[in-house]
Amino acid sequence: MKIYQIPTPKNKTKLLKNLKVHGGGVSIMAKKMELLTFYIKDLKTPAVNILKQDALSIGAELATPSGVIVCEHDRYDCLLVGTRKHIEILSKKELAQPFGLKKLALELQEFLKIKEHSVKIMGIINANDDSFFSGSRFMASDAVMQIKEMIEEGADIIDIGAVSSRPNADEVSVDLELERIKTICDVIKAEKLYEQVSFSIDSYTPVVIEYALKSGFNLVNDITGALDDEVVKLAVEYGAKLCIMHMQGTPQTMQKNPVYDDVMVEVSQFFEERIIKCELLGMKREDIILDVGIGFGKTLEHNLILLRNMKHFKKFGCEVLVGASRKSMIDKIISTPTEERLAGTLAIHLRVVENGGASLVRCHDVKAHRQAFAVWDSLSI
Repeated sequence: MKIYQIPTPKNKTKLLKNLKVHGGGVSIMAKKMELLTFYIKDLKTPAVNILKQDALSIGAELATPSGVIVCEHDRYDCLLVGTRKHIEILSKKELAQPFGLKKLALELQEFLKIKEHSVKIMGIINANDDSFFSGSRFMASDAVMQIKEMIEEGADIIDIGAVSSRPNADEVSVDLELERIKTICDVIKAEKLYEQVSFSIDSYTPVVIEYALKSGFNLVNDITGALDDEVVKLAVEYGAKLCIMHMQGTPQTMQKNPVYDDVMVEVSQFFEERIIKCELLGMKREDIILDVGIGFGKTLEHNLILLRNMKHFKKFGCEVLVGASRKSMIDKIISTPTEERLAGTLAIHLRVVENGGASLVRCHDVKAHRQAFAVWDSLSI
């Protein structure tokens, strides 16, 4: 006999089937191979004690602060740990319990419905001369050449914007934004490049968005997070997807001392409100993409918290986008100029995808990401 340890498999079902496990046992065992951890905030003390006993009774665990058993405080934060099978059983059990445990049970069941998506790479083209990374700036004919190069490199989506959203960026008139994007859109339409790759318009200006959608674009990347109803209505009218990004403030103010009581809670509440708004305006949830907005009104610690816990946002049933490409957070971790941040970018994006947090990666370096994800995927079980 020989034995060796393996990491938690990415594709548990495939591994079990390759082992020729009996059909009925595959789904049962797959649920026991996935360990889930939930951070629960401000749970009423009686609920904490009930949940602790119920978790222990099925083999799961609830980590709590000392003092819970004697009810020193009215509410506590705690960590729930268990396999997918444990959480399924526990969520059903807590539906009959008081003190807010029914609401918790329903939330846990939402997390259990999370769907997995294949990883897609979104290349960035900035049709302006002001974006923070000079290597992404392309105007008119140069932009078209870069689009074709990105298609060759394996981009799934190409995101084109004519206005910089870097901190303290200059504001641009609607006419100038449209002028910058118009020639690129015309070529995409004339050469039917949209048949080779999906195009995203990085804008929150309705007239610019509509021009792009008429040119074959099928995704709207809105850094204001569906603030303008007209943007949502245009996406619905043209059958396009909509990426909702979270930003505290505006590009001109967002990095002036951003503060949150709890960044995870506040970003999550923002998405919940905006998703409801979009659905009321006729948008299907599966056509919504969520972007936590790394660097948009966040400190380094805010960014790290969101990246570590990005899987949380999949509970909304939407695809999640990560966009940390060459951003200043890398420089804050280890002093590095923008031109030399590819390695840091790949580290962030690979980690977030591996943790199951995101399936859409927005980046400046398509070829490097395609290679990195191909190698990463071949290493996964």
